[in-house]
Amino acid sequence: MRIGIDLGGSKIEAVAFDAQQQIVFRQRVATPQGDYAATLRSIKALVEQAEAQLKQPCTVGIGTPGSASALTGAMKNCNSTCLNGQHLPADIEALLARPVRIANDANCFALSEAVDGAAAQAAVVFGVILGTGVGGGLVVNQQLLTGANHIAGEWGHNPMPSTAITSELVGRTCYCGRRDCVETYLSGPGLTETYRRISSQPLAAEHIVAAAEQGDKQAGQALAYYQQQLAMALAQVINIVDPDVIVLGGGMSNTASLYQQVPRLWCEHVFNDEVRTQLRPAVHGDASGVRGAAWLWP
Repeated sequence: MRIGIDLGGSKIEAVAFDAQQQIVFRQRVATPQGDYAATLRSIKALVEQAEAQLKQPCTVGIGTPGSASALTGAMKNCNSTCLNGQHLPADIEALLARPVRIANDANCFALSEAVDGAAAQAAVVFGVILGTGVGGGLVVNQQLLTGANHIAGEWGHNPMPSTAITSELVGRTCYCGRRDCVETYLSGPGLTETYRRISSQPLAAEHIVAAAEQGDKQAGQALAYYQQQLAMALAQVINIVDPDVIVLGGGMSNTASLYQQVPRLWCEHVFNDEVRTQLRPAVHGDASGVRGAAWLWP
């Protein structure tokens, strides 16, 4: 049996799967805020609960924000900042007394959707998270690719193509220290910022989408910018990776118009006479992270 753990900023969820990929245990607890040692203890307690119920040891895979440095083994780029600089892989293996596999949460999302989700049976899958941040993961033949630097799929911190940014929208500082990253436009807060610059009013991303669907002109303009920017940013991915399927997850993936408009718009920017890549919403939604963590073990 396999245990997958989704280590999130607000909750830690553990799910155990049997050999038929059926869920046989599920539990979640609040993430101890800013307390690394307590976070480790919470993970250990969840594993112990699962194994006590199942009466057997399990493999453990963990999806995390950020990733482990290939240079030092310490965590980096985590929005749960208490993890940054900590040797999570080594520490959790010592605590559980077994090997543990750890991957970025966007990688886990992509793996889940490639194994038995929206892109099941596709050879090359690019999984995209469009939420509070923007992340991605790359899966080839149901094998996760992490890369030499452990950053494969991190397209959210590429620069947004300059031709996708009008003068009124340009100039956004990303938490990573760079300017005009894809994340600063295509995250939920990125759409909120686009709308604020158009209307001078703050509005949450889901309300902007709803207003656009009801015919609000300024919300419609903000959403149109978002669709064009997403199309151009994904066209760059298609030109490099040429995936069979791109799967969208995160809050913005619930915007139905993306699946009609973005494939129409990206054709102009893909270096080919046709684009066969499919754009699909995730099947497993928020559960993909914990499922993908379990699939880190074959």
